[in-house]
Amino acid sequence: MNLLLLIIIPLVTAVAVLLLRNKQQVRWISFAGSVAQLVLAFTLFFAFRNERTPGNTAQMLFEQNYALFPSLHISFHFGVDGISVAMIMLTAFVVVAGVLVSWNIEKMTKEFYFLLILLGLGAYGFFISLDLFILFFFLEIAVIPKYLLIGIWGSGKKEYSANKLALMLMGGSALVLVGILGLYFSAGHSFDLLNLSKLAIPIEKQRIIFPLLFVGFGVFAALFPFHTWVPDGHSSAPTAGSMFLAGISMKLGGYGCLRVAAYLMPDAAKEYSTIIIVLASIAILYGAFATMMQKDLKYINAYSSISHCGFVLLGIGMLTKTAITGAVMQMVSHGLMTALFFAVIGMIYDRTHTRQVSEMGGLMKVIPFISTAFFIVGLCSLGLPGFSGFVAEVTVFIGSWEKTNIFYRIATIAACMSIVVTSVYILRAIGQTAMGPIRENFSQLKDATWNEKLAAVILIIGIVAIGVAPFWLNDLLRPGAEIIMNKLIGK
Repeated sequence: MNLLLLIIIPLVTAVAVLLLRNKQQVRWISFAGSVAQLVLAFTLFFAFRNERTPGNTAQMLFEQNYALFPSLHISFHFGVDGISVAMIMLTAFVVVAGVLVSWNIEKMTKEFYFLLILLGLGAYGFFISLDLFILFFFLEIAVIPKYLLIGIWGSGKKEYSANKLALMLMGGSALVLVGILGLYFSAGHSFDLLNLSKLAIPIEKQRIIFPLLFVGFGVFAALFPFHTWVPDGHSSAPTAGSMFLAGISMKLGGYGCLRVAAYLMPDAAKEYSTIIIVLASIAILYGAFATMMQKDLKYINAYSSISHCGFVLLGIGMLTKTAITGAVMQMVSHGLMTALFFAVIGMIYDRTHTRQVSEMGGLMKVIPFISTAFFIVGLCSLGLPGFSGFVAEVTVFIGSWEKTNIFYRIATIAACMSIVVTSVYILRAIGQTAMGPIRENFSQLKDATWNEKLAAVILIIGIVAIGVAPFWLNDLLRPGAEIIMNKLIGK
């Protein structure tokens, strides 16, 4: 399996889109490219399983290494484990759905699709990179298009939101870069993740470098109190932009916190775990209670994302194999769920021209498909069994409960309490939006088009596949979680 295809296919698609002038051709080429990426992601998944099944226990599979700047020890070093494969599949699902949901974009169509595809390219490169410098390079590729998508195609206070998002994420990127350079000069002038993992970095240096990397990546993952870009960024972004921001970009942060910060500096991770758990618990509860106060559907999902991403950081902070597995499951689950949530909100807004819950009602009668998708994603968000949200959150809770200290137990119970709050705001939003008498000005609304239905179905398939049969994902993630756990306990 050649991992370079994950870079080449989006790159070729992006270039082809820029060369086209016909808007319809741009849409179909973008869709064809996104489908090719999805097929490639599934091919990678089955190829990975075929390698693991006979007993291939290598930490990373399908490794490729091409020297870029030998004097600085920078190289295109690619490879994947189960965690990487899961994140690549998530990215492919969201890319296809994002392209389909944006089918009716008329303003600067090819530029819009080019930026969407570029976001996907950055994410793929980030998840397969084993060289920290190249990983940072792809992280920045995944940042720049967000500013333009919000600033040009956004709504509301789009200039303010775009600037705030760019400044916050660039600040996080600066911390990540300083942390990576700290690792480079502290560990034999190497950016190679696998080589760095074999070195014993002095604890004095870990104490300085770990916060830089964890907080830097944490800004992307809505780490409290660096989460304030999330509500403004999501609310002002176009529908596909919101899907990418919450579905993929926030996962770059969680992945970096786990793969780079915690894995390479296990001693510091253990020392700082208490602080991580406290901040994650605050984010979970704060996000849930703040969501209850929101009246705008996009703000509801944005603040809800802060709460749900708190489970990712909680699982990482607990430093148990089950909790880490649950954290990655939550990344995948939340990516699918929040992408669908924003897609449905965009469909509703396109028809009603409002996102205010109080101005809606009875939509199930006129747009049943969209309302049904809204029900499904809402039930997934509140953790109903049978959907991915339940599987991911329960795995985090079980892994957290394995820590017998009273502090960890209190943090786990506090996180569990958020489920009740989540149920309140989700059921209220669904009830006020889809149920009850229909307003006269909404009586002639048209239901989802073919592209919107296909986008929703693709994401729902992912949510149900994890919720009904989670063991395939658990089996995919466990070996990677075990390697990280062995590093944490010094094996």
